[in-house]
Amino acid sequence: MGKIVGGFLVPHDPVMFVAPEAPKKEVAERMWNAFAQCAERLEALNPTSVIIVGADHYMLFGTNCLPQYLIGTGEVDGPIDALPGLRRGHIPDSQKLAQEIAKYGHANGFDWTVARAFTVDHAVAIPNQLMVEPARKNGKEIGIIPVYLAAGVDPFISMKRCAELGASIKNAVESLPDDERVVIIGSGGISHWVGVAEMGRVNEKFDREIIQYALDGDLNGITNLSDEYILAEGGNGGMEIRQWVCAMGALPGAKGELIDYEAVPEWVTGLGFVQLHVD
Repeated sequence: MGKIVGGFLVPHDPVMFVAPEAPKKEVAERMWNAFAQCAERLEALNPTSVIIVGADHYMLFGTNCLPQYLIGTGEVDGPIDALPGLRRGHIPDSQKLAQEIAKYGHANGFDWTVARAFTVDHAVAIPNQLMVEPARKNGKEIGIIPVYLAAGVDPFISMKRCAELGASIKNAVESLPDDERVVIIGSGGISHWVGVAEMGRVNEKFDREIIQYALDGDLNGITNLSDEYILAEGGNGGMEIRQWVCAMGALPGAKGELIDYEAVPEWVTGLGFVQLHVD
């Protein structure tokens, strides 16, 4: 039987790649080290597949099509928005598992949008490179499954639906006879304002609130936050906590462990790193 053996909640801040020396040296080193710690912990879980839940940044999907939630079930490459130190290329995938998750969802009330070949953006490419690729370099064979939520522009997927989607992913994995060991990563957040006058603002109070929900495994508390509150306190980028909710929904009751947090206005984001532990 398949099992989700753990999870992580991490940022996907492209400014870390664009302006790596912008913050104080000790702050930058801590944040890069937080990703390195996540990589070590992920490898220790010995996963066969990693599901990375990212956000639509309005570069993969435009005005002609805005899916509420999408899963890549075929070949994966990216990122489409190549950055210094983050170049586009093939990304190992887990097609069979992805197809089974979509199939299970379609049979149980979740109408997945499916991409049979998919170019991801930095929301998936950053955690793949910084957390999964180190394990591959150590000889592990780990495929990626990209999942994208409508968290960048309205109409936003509801917080409740994100939690339900996570539960559907869990049920799908556990329904399989294969001995899959799956890690799920909620990629995004926390507070940041993108492309607006407040860009560069970080709200540490909001970030700490969201982190505490994750540490407590309080799925009900976080899903009860209104979009109005998230936008006011966490910015339009704060809507990416939906990816955290989806990962938490796939690990109901899991308590979080804070790996690190820092408000980094030079990187325009509150950077939080949490591991979700399975009992």
